[in-house]
Amino acid sequence: MNTVEFHNVTKKRKGFSVENLNITIPKGYITGFIGPNGSGKTTTIQMMMNILQLDKGDIKLFGTSHKEHQVKQKIGFVYDDLYMYEEFTIKKMKSFIAPFYETWNEELFQDYLAKFELPLRKKLKHFSKGMKMKCSLLFALSHEPEFIVMDEPTSGLDPIFRRELLDHLQELMVNENQTIFLSTHITTDLDRIADYIVFIYHGKVIFQKSMEELQNQFHIIKGKTDMIDADTKELFAGLQKTDMGFNGLFEGDPSIFDPYGEEIIIENATLEDIMYFMTRKGN
Repeated sequence: MNTVEFHNVTKKRKGFSVENLNITIPKGYITGFIGPNGSGKTTTIQMMMNILQLDKGDIKLFGTSHKEHQVKQKIGFVYDDLYMYEEFTIKKMKSFIAPFYETWNEELFQDYLAKFELPLRKKLKHFSKGMKMKCSLLFALSHEPEFIVMDEPTSGLDPIFRRELLDHLQELMVNENQTIFLSTHITTDLDRIADYIVFIYHGKVIFQKSMEELQNQFHIIKGKTDMIDADTKELFAGLQKTDMGFNGLFEGDPSIFDPYGEEIIIENATLEDIMYFMTRKGN
């Protein structure tokens, strides 16, 4: 069962386009959305939220069109910035936002307000970046959404709260069976909590895989530079050479390197390794 399905979605923008996106977001899991800045992550999210119109294809949320108004009731959306009236306080924002949601949970709102240590009567324009992100989370989570969409939610947060937030997201996914779609450039966050990864680059999906698949399929191979020639170079999805030696991203069964013995080192690849090498293949 999927919470979201993209079918051949295309959007052409000035100097940039996302083309033939086919993405699925499985129900009840955390799906990470990665790619360098300018890859199309925000454009993809804005199409899913019906902020941007599609040029081609269709998007289904909960089995129905993403344009259906009722669908929005089930979504908690956390932007990378706070799109709220700067002159308002949290108390005043709540009087505007709460009536929109049939599932608004005032007790939950008060719990998060205390947990995030946010002032009820301070104007939003005086909030720090981290406080604004917590405020965005406060309103996104307080109506008990089935699907939580986050665009760079941990940027600007201090390391302690960032870790608490990630732990909390895992709890939501496990205990409440909520689906979470987390777009971020901080891949170490996803190494910790993601179940699935969608990797987008230059407006195209490079892969969509489970974390288990990625851990089994991708490895970093390290050795002496003179081991790399025209043939061995072709083995790697990405390669970095220095005077000290080489690092290569290998996709497949690493046992093919067994004959080299202790001449090489084999390590599991992190998401950062995978993204770094796969976006620099031509270099």
